[in-house]
Amino acid sequence: MTKVPMVKLNNGVEMPQLGFGVFQVPDLSQAEEAVTNALQAGYRLIDTATAYQNEEAVGRAIQKSGIKREEIFVTSKLWVSDFTYDRAKKGIDASLEKLGLDYMDLYLLHQPYGDVMGAWRAMEEAYKAGKIRAIGVSNFYADQLKNLELTMPVKPVVNQIEVNPWYQQADEVKFNQGEDIRVEAWAPFAEGKHNIFTNEKIAEIAQKYGKSNGQVILRWLVQRGITVIPKSVHRNRMEENLNVFDFELTATEMQTMASLDKNESQFFDHRDPVTIEQIFGSSLKQLQ
Repeated sequence: MTKVPMVKLNNGVEMPQLGFGVFQVPDLSQAEEAVTNALQAGYRLIDTATAYQNEEAVGRAIQKSGIKREEIFVTSKLWVSDFTYDRAKKGIDASLEKLGLDYMDLYLLHQPYGDVMGAWRAMEEAYKAGKIRAIGVSNFYADQLKNLELTMPVKPVVNQIEVNPWYQQADEVKFNQGEDIRVEAWAPFAEGKHNIFTNEKIAEIAQKYGKSNGQVILRWLVQRGITVIPKSVHRNRMEENLNVFDFELTATEMQTMASLDKNESQFFDHRDPVTIEQIFGSSLKQLQ
């Protein structure tokens, strides 16, 4: 079984550098099976969120696994509909209840909208009370992150953002790492867009090491000091994604990967007002 390296967050908590995500697996039985298989394959970081609507399934898989609780690093996220102080307190407790856990290892603000400061205050309190071992954010740009850092007593430990070969976010990664905030990549495979799994430049590197394009991408992220949470519901792909710690890309190969950057999100622009209103507007209206 592959042993995944641990990285130390800025509050001293240790976190696996590679984990398993359950985004877009709303079917509870499928999600439970996927997490069960992931834990059996050797994953010890499981990433879910309130918005994924599968926290219960993640919790059941963890409880049935027979693995000691302290050996599994569990992440969930608060959705914007709970971004006030009072709602966030209830949202944290709701996540714990759905997961069936006494504590979460990491809890994130899922988006940089709504009453971020109020929600963060509630998370700080839960952190100090031992309900959460570490708190962070997701999808925050550098200025939004700096605003939170300067305003609130507890510094985020993680910023979970989109990072993949087509959208490398070099400046954002550099800023976060300079602030001692761990970057965690979601959508590392860009959901297969632009034929990422057959791209010739990546495939040439992969062939050299007897690896797949996906493994090269994960290795490239790990070598950038990024934590990554690939998702798959297929056991063979889960195992393949874990097997990226027995080779290392050369400086030239890292430059080849860097040359693939299209500098465009493969999903949506978090700063486009129309997109914000379309995707998050209904949740934000609940807070008015």
